Amino acid sequence: MASKSFIEVQSESHFPLENLPYGVFKPEPDSEPRPGVAIGDYVLDLSAIASAGLFDGPILKNSDCFNQHNLNKFLGMGRPAWKEARATIQKLLSSSEPALRDNASLRQKSLLPMDKVQMLLPIAIGDYTDFFSSMHHAKNCGTIFRGTENPILPNWFHLPIAYHGRASSIVISGTDIVRPRGQGRPTGNAPPYFGPSLKLDFELEMAAVVGPGNELGKSINVNKAADHIFGLVLMNDWSARDIQAWEYVPLGPFLGKSFGTTISPWIVTLDALEPFVCDAPKQNPQPLPYLAEKISKNYDISLEIWIKPAGEEHSCVVTRSNFKHLYWTLTQQLAHHTINGCNLRPGDLLGTGTISGPDPESYGCLLELTWNGQKPLSLGGTTRTFLEDGDEVIFTGCCKGNGYNVGFGTCKGKILPSPQ
Repeated sequence: MASKSFIEVQSESHFPLENLPYGVFKPEPDSEPRPGVAIGDYVLDLSAIASAGLFDGPILKNSDCFNQHNLNKFLGMGRPAWKEARATIQKLLSSSEPALRDNASLRQKSLLPMDKVQMLLPIAIGDYTDFFSSMHHAKNCGTIFRGTENPILPNWFHLPIAYHGRASSIVISGTDIVRPRGQGRPTGNAPPYFGPSLKLDFELEMAAVVGPGNELGKSINVNKAADHIFGLVLMNDWSARDIQAWEYVPLGPFLGKSFGTTISPWIVTLDALEPFVCDAPKQNPQPLPYLAEKISKNYDISLEIWIKPAGEEHSCVVTRSNFKHLYWTLTQQLAHHTINGCNLRPGDLLGTGTISGPDPESYGCLLELTWNGQKPLSLGGTTRTFLEDGDEVIFTGCCKGNGYNVGFGTCKGKILPSPQ
């Protein structure tokens, strides 16, 4: 692979030639959405590259996948198409390749400053599933709500637990989140509280973007599951803890979660993440055969949470965690999802659940960081137990290579007051 692009890429950039994440954008407010790839501070318009005939490999040569309003068609074409596209784009952007470098009119048409375009949801999300795959998060939540004796229920160590989420309220980074209203647990003999959530929280997650799916009634083998995962995004699964705590028994999350979920605009491919593979945690007891992997791997992705309190100029780091803390792997999550014959489709989103590490500084939500409001969190000159109106939450994620980064950019959202 060429190691240098003719596009200048700053050393701290999340988007060097080694990354090339995919997104969907509009160059102008009235433009049609089109797929793009991030390179440095620019977006490469893949529809312009395709129209110029530069995707000349056997799979993509006659395809219209980059003339769509989302990436779903490309995702459904599978790993051979993804690899061909990556090789072609890396070659076109390399300093030694003249096809784009020396074509001034095509460069002007296809390379657009990132800060001038509008990023959109990169996929049409038919279905969204949220897992519960961090042992540290499961233990902390269990301790808070059930005590220290049996914080993690026995089934958690046998299967990747999840629930079906609301795809319609998934929004792109930068979208404001309106504080939800709902019921909360009653006090004494009073009726349940109703009004704006008093315990609004974030959840540090990542999400796998599904590529080719499976037929209804047929499952995906855990050792082949990676071929069905295109890449990863950052995800903030906002949570109203008071609404959630009152409603989730016996059927699980509903209104406490469905009011908003934010994802980052750039999908970082598994191919770009391959240099950052690391061993997954040892699983005890041994998983059942359908979840037993020949190679069980995670990714070394450093994750940070920043909060910019309402009315404050500066943001504060409140968490430093890592994707490698997940107990259940992406491939186990996907294989388990289909073991009953459930059919996944291109563009489906599989959230990891909150990614918490073993130390208080690595907890992935305010529920853990403040121990359900008992230990206020210091944010410079102010404190928080849960989020207040006007607070902005920013997630970042990055892999550190040898002289380069493979990053995800940011995933951010600001809290607006509840409607009256």
